[in-house]
Amino acid sequence: MKAIKLSVVTMAILGTTAAMAAQPAYEYNPEQGIIRNTTGAVVDTTKTLVDTAIHPAAISAEIGTLGYGANLAWGLNESTELQAGWSGMDVDGDIELNAKDSGLNWGEVLGDEYKDFKGTLDYKVKASNPYLGAQLRPFKNWLTVGAGVIVPRDKIDVTLTPTDGNKAKISLNGDEYQVTNKTSVHVHAENKNALAPYATLGFRPNINNRWGMFAEVGAAYMGDYKSNVNVDGTIEINKGTEQNPIYVVANPNEFIEKAEREINDSDLKWYPIAKLGVTYRF
Repeated sequence: MKAIKLSVVTMAILGTTAAMAAQPAYEYNPEQGIIRNTTGAVVDTTKTLVDTAIHPAAISAEIGTLGYGANLAWGLNESTELQAGWSGMDVDGDIELNAKDSGLNWGEVLGDEYKDFKGTLDYKVKASNPYLGAQLRPFKNWLTVGAGVIVPRDKIDVTLTPTDGNKAKISLNGDEYQVTNKTSVHVHAENKNALAPYATLGFRPNINNRWGMFAEVGAAYMGDYKSNVNVDGTIEINKGTEQNPIYVVANPNEFIEKAEREINDSDLKWYPIAKLGVTYRF
């Protein structure tokens, strides 16, 4: 809510500045030391701001790493526009994890902790990312530079289950754990930070006077994550060596604490942004 209020104030200030700059009748008079027709300036500026707010310059549809969505844009001048938009997704499914996969190794994607995990990963992702920002055309051509803030509301639920009849390994903080048969590890993770600043570099060619397209790449600083890990069954820990493993029943609380720490301190503080879209200008 604070971010939205701050952005509205920023829009008002920029809109007021742009509107007053376009009104030569309200210039500063150095001889009299006053602004001529101050009341008219305030009324006309307010009207311009309201008209601009309810009549955006363009609408866009997009799809990318943050999901699918849309945004509205308000032009301040020929090289600057403000954007308010949303992107997100709601997906679920399952993936078979196997360290010997010849294609994409999902164990490696999840991290070194899970590279030897053989089993099933069931996932559910709910992402909601409203954002406010500005698009600049520094050279007044198709090249754009974007910056703003995302209000991330992303939730991920994952369940790891070994393949029937097998045991799966998870390495945490130097200790090797083994998830026994018919045991599941449940993970819930979501954003800890309320705001995520972002920056992008883009390319926005026009197809004609109304239609255009765009591509953007960049990153958002999502910060740390907060997670909850639960174990449904038995976890074992290796008290021997890699060459001569000796597995005993582990303290589930220690395993949970280590797993949550690994997730909360993950390398995804900087989340990649890549998007494609089309724009219609009014």
